[in-house]
Parts: sequence; structure tokens; C-alpha cells
Amino acid sequence: MAVLEALEAWHWLVLGLILLGLEALGAGGFLLGAAAAGILLSLLMWIWPEMAWSLQLMVFALSAVLFTVIYWRGFRRFNQATEQPQLNDRAAQLVGRVLVLEHDLLPGEGKIQVGDTLWRARTEQPLAAGSRVRIVASDGMVLQVEAAQ
Repeated sequence: MAVLEALEAWHWLVLGLILLGLEALGAGGFLLGAAAAGILLSLLMWIWPEMAWSLQLMVFALSAVLFTVIYWRGFRRFNQATEQPQLNDRAAQLVGRVLVLEHDLLPGEGKIQVGDTLWRARTEQPLAAGSRVRIVASDGMVLQVEAAQ
């Protein structure tokens, strides 16, 4: 209890900066709200240094939740906007690619070689080894292929 009663503005500033540093290591936005709350509380403590420790903890908790919700509602969509929406979707990046089959592919689901990777593939018609196929779609990690003209 004595430790909590001795909380000062610089304690909250240090906590906020530590949380900000941990966020920089890759927390994905999870610690931003708590870091902002710690910094806000340090500013409030410089204005009102006699604030009770229970009120400090309550202000910290409420502002951490508020800042986190604000981040997840508004800024997260903005931060994740990209000019390459298929950047981490390897299967979608292959759509449109034409390749030569190394093995026969029967109707239904089978496997095809794309570069050095073996992919699951789905087709409606039988395709013989040596024929050219085009990847026309992806469903998760399954490629939809058809004969290329």
C-alpha cells in the first residue's frame, strides 16, 4: 500500500515509455492504449500531484481501455491499408500464372508443382502431364486450374 501511495508522475511516464518500447518490438497495437494511458496519467499527475493512488489506477485502467478501443476502431483499419492486398496470400498471387503439368491431374483434387512447392489443386476435367494449365482462382491454399489455350 505504501508503494502505491508513493506513485508520482515520473512513474507513470516511465511505464508509458516502457509500454511504448514494448509496442515497438511488435505487439501489433495491443500496448498502444496502455502506453498512451500511462503518458496521459503522468501529465495529469503534474497538474494534480495529490491524486489518490486508487484514482490513479482507475484513470489508468479506464483510459487504457478507451485508447485501445479508439485504436482498434479507427486507426487499425488505416494502418493495415495496403496497395498490395494479396501480399501475404501466396495462393492468390499465383492466379493467372500458366505452367506445364509434370504429372497427370484427374478431376477433383490433386497436386501440382509450382516452382519448388507442391500445391493442392482442383480441376473439373482430366489434364495430362505435359499440358499447359492456367491457375484461375484460389480457395484458401487450394488452386483452381484449367487447361490453358
